[in-house]
Amino acid sequence: MIFKDDKPIYRQIIDYCFNCILSGEWQTALRIPSVREMAVELAVNSHTVMKAYEYLQIHGIISPRRGMGFFLEENAKESVNTARRDEFFETTLPELFSEMKILGIGIDEITTRWHKT
Repeated sequence: MIFKDDKPIYRQIIDYCFNCILSGEWQTALRIPSVREMAVELAVNSHTVMKAYEYLQIHGIISPRRGMGFFLEENAKESVNTARRDEFFETTLPELFSEMKILGIGIDEITTRWHKT
């Protein structure tokens, strides 16, 4: 994984985890990679992974099982989808609208292009 400068690494790890969940790579009620495994896989400090896992735990996406690791919660996919949608509407869409305004792109043009895909 190549990290970008525009977002903290732990947030990018959260996004990576979200992608694993939404793609079905991580299955409900099954063990996910340990903090150490993820740190090695992504070539980052284990504390950074732990910060990402703490976020996922606080938001009810994963839960720890003593001596066994972290497991995906049953409603993880729905929780991730909700979080992604919230981020889209709160961050991505306002940035997109701002760029559209600067470039003089209207909703009609976007709609036309959307229907071409």
